[in-house]
Amino acid sequence: MNKEIPYKIYLEESELPRQWYNVRADMKNKPAPLLNPATLKPMTFEDLRPVFCDELVRQELDDTTPYIDIPQEILDFYKMYRPAPLVRAYCLEKKLDTPAHIYYKFEGNNTSGSHKLNSAIAQAYYAKKQGLTGVTTETGAGQWGTALSMACAYLGLDCQVYMVKCSYEQKPFRREVMRTYGAKVTPSPSETTEVGRKILAEHPGTSGSLGCAISEAVEAATHQEGYRYVLGSVLNQVLLHQTIIGLETKAAMDKYGIVPDVIIGCAGGGSNLGGLISPFMGEKLRGERDYRFIAVEPASCPSFTRGKFAYDYCDTGMVCPLAKMYTLGSGFIPSANHAGGLRYHGMSSVLSQLYHDGLMEAISVEQTSVFQAAEQFARVEGILPAPESSHAIKVAIDEALKCRETGEAKTILFGLTGTGYFDMYAYEKFNNGEMTDYIPTDEDLKPGFDGLPHVE
Repeated sequence: MNKEIPYKIYLEESELPRQWYNVRADMKNKPAPLLNPATLKPMTFEDLRPVFCDELVRQELDDTTPYIDIPQEILDFYKMYRPAPLVRAYCLEKKLDTPAHIYYKFEGNNTSGSHKLNSAIAQAYYAKKQGLTGVTTETGAGQWGTALSMACAYLGLDCQVYMVKCSYEQKPFRREVMRTYGAKVTPSPSETTEVGRKILAEHPGTSGSLGCAISEAVEAATHQEGYRYVLGSVLNQVLLHQTIIGLETKAAMDKYGIVPDVIIGCAGGGSNLGGLISPFMGEKLRGERDYRFIAVEPASCPSFTRGKFAYDYCDTGMVCPLAKMYTLGSGFIPSANHAGGLRYHGMSSVLSQLYHDGLMEAISVEQTSVFQAAEQFARVEGILPAPESSHAIKVAIDEALKCRETGEAKTILFGLTGTGYFDMYAYEKFNNGEMTDYIPTDEDLKPGFDGLPHVE
């Protein structure tokens, strides 16, 4: 196809996907089931109902339905900011003097600033439809909490957010956006829950972790009538909603006859990466086309590259179901110098299984190199990227430079998950030369691994 490729490729509103794609339906080796922490038996619908909305439980447990209809109300909300643009990074290509063609799917063109809104509105919608009063959640960098507070405000739901303490302190503007949308934001771990008090007693002065915040949010949900817990990453249901990213991307590329050779995404819990790669991974699983997939994670929280593939608790308080995933142990807390997001101790069971089966790669990168890539990208492409997204930018640049060395004109696609305008504390550290790298030693990781549950 010889169409001239524009700087930005948009789908028409009529071309928007009307179904989410469930990649589990095409996986030969399905993700292992969630286990009940009390019985170590697979979680059933009835087990999960007290924690999650009914329809979300159905989506969580569905390993066989390939396509799930997006309700019209959610589609109508999506139309406020979707379709999101697929951008040809012409300026970056020129700066790098590379024969590679670089594309990025930009998910930051909404008020919440990131891809998280794609699942936030879906989870809030199902809570509202069920007649619930409100939802509880955790947030790390603050993107998920921002998105959920926006979705809840739109639907008239109460929203309670437990925000990782170091992010609560470092990102006051992100916190205030949540409050502006009506959310109650609590730094975690806190004195407001039993599990929070326990964590503080065991780890006084802790900067917190997503695992801590999840424990508090789950406790808060299960102790209030008319509330359920919602999660911004990791779970099957979240990856399902985020496939709107990959479905749009693939439709836009197909429209211009573009086929990516390598697809790159940042990896924390897996929502953006899973959402971006799922439709392409489906083709690979069905034997229709091959792609190279790269997950990029921080060297200071290396779940894929140094974690163990094992059953583990999804939270520090050990009250959530056990998931089989690449994990550093539920007790792992990233170093306080960790400013680049992607702080979760484990990885999506779907992505963990795909990685374990050799269907994708993983790379860990140090945060100063990530911010160097973010700065380079911002100066030539005109978008200040979120630190999380910048992990993918770093590896995309590396791959493009390899193409310059070999002369190969590969097509590189990466996910730009959101903007970094609320992450200026981290950028300030980088600009002042105060940012440092931290790579945990094997000894640092040992306590987390020693705490893994024994599951036959």
